[in-house]
Amino acid sequence: MILLVRAKLLRKNFDGMALWPFLILRHHGQKRDAVFLNHEKIHLRQQAELLLVFFYLWYGIEFLVRWFQYKNRHQAYRNISFEREAYHHESDFSYLKSRSIFGFLKFI
Repeated sequence: MILLVRAKLLRKNFDGMALWPFLILRHHGQKRDAVFLNHEKIHLRQQAELLLVFFYLWYGIEFLVRWFQYKNRHQAYRNISFEREAYHHESDFSYLKSRSIFGFLKFI
């Protein structure tokens, strides 16, 4: 994991983003936010499992399906299986040690 602080790379509403093997942060202070970093590390694991390309394809398609389903971009984002897994386990700092492969499938 390589941390980069580059606010200009992020859209206005984003505090950070995982782009394997990088975590892009908006503010230097986020380097000390263990919950935020754990959330993003879960995304890095998801990306590695799906060989990046399939992660982004799945993420984009699921976002569009959820957007159609909820008629709300924020709700669509929060209900993507990858995000549901990451938000559900972001405070569990041992989760990545015990996480089963394709753990996000439990959140579809």
